Amino acid sequence: MRFVKPSICRILLLTLLGICAILQREPAEAELRWQDGKKEAIRVRIVAMAWNHPRSSFFSNEEVFVAEKALNQSESRLVKLVYGFLPYQPRLSDNGLDYATVHEIRALRDPECDETLAQMTSPHGPRSSLKYSTDSPILNVERRRAPLPCYLTTADDYGKALREPVND
Repeated sequence: MRFVKPSICRILLLTLLGICAILQREPAEAELRWQDGKKEAIRVRIVAMAWNHPRSSFFSNEEVFVAEKALNQSESRLVKLVYGFLPYQPRLSDNGLDYATVHEIRALRDPECDETLAQMTSPHGPRSSLKYSTDSPILNVERRRAPLPCYLTTADDYGKALREPVND
């Protein structure tokens, strides 16, 4: 029986480790997306649509809304809601823009897309005006200077729409 010299074993081992290091792939961003944050269940009323683009047949689409997020029974705050959907999925606006409708969704808070109302309605960008929901309060764009917290959601995370009376 013949034995291999230890130096040859080391060379083969180092070569094998080198090949593995070269072939090792970096994880794709989508594989790590769950680590960025957890989706939370929220209830929102659509105040206005800030932006939507012509529907694409090949790529994902999105709509951007100004919404009221319910904090408790009597308290709410304005948020920016980005709703993503695929060509075969319904738009959020397909349910109609009605302020009395409460949408239950799961959404991810993303501070990187926070914007003020003025930024969302900039006349220099593609989003120049708000399309208000039926019976929603009119927003004073100039008065609100704090950025709206941004929430990202998709058609897959849409729960249901409930018609509830508006508390004045």
